Amino acid sequence: MKLFDCTLRDGANVVGNGFSPELTESMVKNLLRCGIQDIELGNAKGIGSYESGATAPLDDEGYMRLVEPYTEQGRLGMFLLAAKATPQRVALAAAHKMSFLRVGIAAGDGRKAIDAVHMVKDAGLTCRYSLMKAYICTAEELADEAAMLAAEGVDRITIMDSAGTMFPDEVSAYVTVMRKKVTIPVGFHGHSNLGLSQANALAAVAAGAEEVDCGLLGMARSAGNCSTEVAAATFLREGLLGDVDFYGLLSYLDNELIPAMQPYGYRPAVLPEDLILGLSGCHSSFLKLFHQIAQEESVPVYQLIVEVSKTDRKAPGEELIRRTAQTLKHTQTA
Repeated sequence: MKLFDCTLRDGANVVGNGFSPELTESMVKNLLRCGIQDIELGNAKGIGSYESGATAPLDDEGYMRLVEPYTEQGRLGMFLLAAKATPQRVALAAAHKMSFLRVGIAAGDGRKAIDAVHMVKDAGLTCRYSLMKAYICTAEELADEAAMLAAEGVDRITIMDSAGTMFPDEVSAYVTVMRKKVTIPVGFHGHSNLGLSQANALAAVAAGAEEVDCGLLGMARSAGNCSTEVAAATFLREGLLGDVDFYGLLSYLDNELIPAMQPYGYRPAVLPEDLILGLSGCHSSFLKLFHQIAQEESVPVYQLIVEVSKTDRKAPGEELIRRTAQTLKHTQTA
């Protein structure tokens, strides 16, 4: 199962239409470092949106140039509304070594996007595709459209719950029906308007989705996306995360990204420490003792909480916590 991080595209809505060059490079570099290799970036409204007033700190080519040094380390790309597709815009992405373009249009309008799909494929890029507002079609209608698009060259397709209105059983049904109709990978993009984005992501994967869209700190338009770090924690618990440096990701959030977003007034719904408590099953009343011993023994407190909780989630005492900390320290220095 893969995490498809779209913080730098959908998440850019929380700061306008695009992140600063400094934040863009910071997120790309650290996502790749932590093993998350599929990244969508650029203007929140997609390529070519500047002409309609959706300005950002950099133009399309500016973002492409900025991240071009990282294109050998992962799969970086941009969003392209079908109506804004031109051979010139697609060629620009190819020239700057983008791996993919993700074509988007409302569900049911797929035939209007065929020319855009062909442009992307003709340029030698992977064609991702977003079935926006997927819920306006039935599961069967959406699956038939996906099959038509796959026949036209789409490589990966995403069921997009654009309004955050779907329930887990609906997500499961949509993915199940689509998986029967197409052989290309199916992904899911959920918003948090009903607080169900992570539950829906789990339902999508259980039904056969191979990829989940997410955003660091839950950043995205409206109520936000399924948060990258929450998705990582829940899929880690399910044994589905793969080769992602989960603790490295949380360290980046704590030490760099959360402080960097404070001037924008952005605060995540779930902080990394609270996420660790949920992952491990540790009650917050024990945090003071964990922090004290972690500091005294010079070990990372998040790993300490997780390791101790494997033994005692009811009432972990000082002796167990300290012994575990010493073992952890020995393991890390061995």
